[in-house]
Amino acid sequence: MNGEHNQNERYDLHTHTRASDGMNSPAENVRLAKEKGLTGLAITDHDTVAGLQEAMEEGEKQGVIVVPGVEISTRAGGKDIHVLGYFLNFNNSVLLERLEGLRATRDARNELIIRKLQDLGIEITLDEVVAGLDRTLREDESLGRPHIADALVRKGYAADLRDAFDRYLGEGKPGYASLPRIAPEEAMDWIRDAGGVPVLAHPGLYGDDDLVSAILERGRPAGVEVYHSDHGPEDVERYLLLAERYGLIPTGGSDYHGVRQGVVFHGDLGSRHVSDKCVGLLKEAAGIK
Repeated sequence: MNGEHNQNERYDLHTHTRASDGMNSPAENVRLAKEKGLTGLAITDHDTVAGLQEAMEEGEKQGVIVVPGVEISTRAGGKDIHVLGYFLNFNNSVLLERLEGLRATRDARNELIIRKLQDLGIEITLDEVVAGLDRTLREDESLGRPHIADALVRKGYAADLRDAFDRYLGEGKPGYASLPRIAPEEAMDWIRDAGGVPVLAHPGLYGDDDLVSAILERGRPAGVEVYHSDHGPEDVERYLLLAERYGLIPTGGSDYHGVRQGVVFHGDLGSRHVSDKCVGLLKEAAGIK
């Protein structure tokens, strides 16, 4: 399942760069989108908009439409819930301040994960994780669990990224940690405050459709991510019906993070996409002519 409507114009509305936990620079994601024949893509890094300016500039050069986005980390029902935001003003000072606070929470979470891993007898430090980036981490960039997973693989504690999550870093695993976060509906308000359009990300990953419905009812986002690399055909069918029930825009994207240890995670860029109609509806919801 790749999306709907006019397949001549294709947009991948969920991609990550090294501004958070992706492997590529924002410009590289844009060039890859061009190579794959996409009309456009969204850059949706975790709790940061640091990669958007570079992506927008490269999009101008390549003739690729870049949708400015973000993916905000929230918590509800004992689960980590992600909220996507599109067409937001990424220079909005209030938004930047709020995202900075979220990154501080993420930093504290990372330190807790490292301590948990050390308590398991794993010799790892946060400095080693950062050193593995082979570059200086900017203040407005975000360090995530995939970076810690990379370090576990390099040090021989896991075979690959998936193994690191299955054994240590996934929800419910001994190295998992989560600190109090804002609620999904608050993140949706933040996105609207910055002129953007909120969308609930990958509902199939939460394993609780009652919780998903409750979030949609409370937060009233403009859309729900129906097409995602980890959604099978039954998930797509189920969330299309949910989108119809709540009058939401069915969006989609690959959740591309780049290639780690030879494996694309979650899916290859462009492997999930939507048409220009979906993008047009998001723009309309944002009040963009």
